[in-house]
Amino acid sequence: MTAFTVVLVLVVAAAGLLRWRRPAWYWLAFGVTLAALRVLVRYRSVMDACGLTVPPARWRLALARATNRPIPEPRPPRIRRLRPTRTGLVLRLKLRPGQDVFDIAAASDRLRHSFSMFGVTSREVRSGVVEVRMTGYDVLKRVQMPAETETLPMRVPVALREDGSVHYRDYRAIPHALTLGATESGKSVYQRNLVAGLAPLDVALIGIDCKQGVELFPLARRFSALADSPDTAAELLDALVARMADVYRLIRTQQRITVDVPDAEIAADIWDLPEELRPTPVVVLVDEVAELALYATKEEERRRDRIITALVRLAQLGRAAGIYLEICGQRFGSELGKGITMLRAQLTGRTAHRLNDETSANMAFGDIAPDAVLAAIQIPAELRGLAIAGDSSGGWHRIRAPHTSLRQAVNLCNRYADRTPDLPELAPFRPTTGTATELVPSAKASPTTV
Repeated sequence: MTAFTVVLVLVVAAAGLLRWRRPAWYWLAFGVTLAALRVLVRYRSVMDACGLTVPPARWRLALARATNRPIPEPRPPRIRRLRPTRTGLVLRLKLRPGQDVFDIAAASDRLRHSFSMFGVTSREVRSGVVEVRMTGYDVLKRVQMPAETETLPMRVPVALREDGSVHYRDYRAIPHALTLGATESGKSVYQRNLVAGLAPLDVALIGIDCKQGVELFPLARRFSALADSPDTAAELLDALVARMADVYRLIRTQQRITVDVPDAEIAADIWDLPEELRPTPVVVLVDEVAELALYATKEEERRRDRIITALVRLAQLGRAAGIYLEICGQRFGSELGKGITMLRAQLTGRTAHRLNDETSANMAFGDIAPDAVLAAIQIPAELRGLAIAGDSSGGWHRIRAPHTSLRQAVNLCNRYADRTPDLPELAPFRPTTGTATELVPSAKASPTTV
């Protein structure tokens, strides 16, 4: 009995230590089993208390009265599947007649407390079926991306969502995006994760960094073109507009609109072209869009109008030509001048880190998800990297990118430098680099004592 007590105390102590220091390990070792049992045991009573049950059918009531049996209890949604994950549990529920997916969404906070979980989110899988994702611990406190992620063309994992799923940047589904964030909010780390995910792919990276290139020029070996000033940016964007026109001419000559060609083979963008004729897709990263929109003289105003017009053209027409925009900035508002709201309307994806003003949050989410505006301005300063991500569908999520140092991003870009495509029309903007930088450990070296 003494030995059993000692073992029990050691197991409880180990569980407590893991829960404090390594919540992910605790969840996999103890938490997932306890949580699954808790959900199954409490399920009916919790659903009844949360108002997620429906009265029994009339024929059941009539049958009970006719046979003098007890009145049937209200029925909760039926559990179709309970699946444990590395971060929580996934419940797939079949709704009863008269229930709606919004009923589950409205009761998410009550379900979280009742099942003693960290977070609960829900989404509709199809008509009458709802998926409830429950997280067992704060997955955004210490982001750990899964070892294996889905690999698709032009789709890269960049962050982790609050429900434990991976947040992808899918350029085929969402061609253009806007990323906002104040100083020290984690916007640069998000951008590094994006470049790190794109580096191994067959894609051309174009950078515009008007802070004299301090953010993007260390990654220059993987970039096909870089601009470090508004004047160079204007010329580079004009070259991209010319490239877009050339690609459309290529698509027009390869459309093959004849009677004997199936509809599915008629080319309408670069992805419909044969692989040997397909132009290299281009991702344009603008590090600070406000620097491109500010002006002090008439000459700078003409340059500014030229830049914004080129960006709007690329945003409106660039998708089919394989040109995708990533617009980043600390501030984004209508005071940046004409054309800014027109540009924003074409940026489907929206990501906002901590913002210093409500106006920028409204520019990011006011037209697609008004309830995300409050969430964006309430991000605490100490949680760098935490962001709100949404799109034009109105849905939004809290995400956080894993910390990637500049050295790690440089090493990755140097490793895949041979995949940098050479675009003749952008040759004047190709960054000049020396020999390959030797890969060094990302950890900071310990100081030497003299």
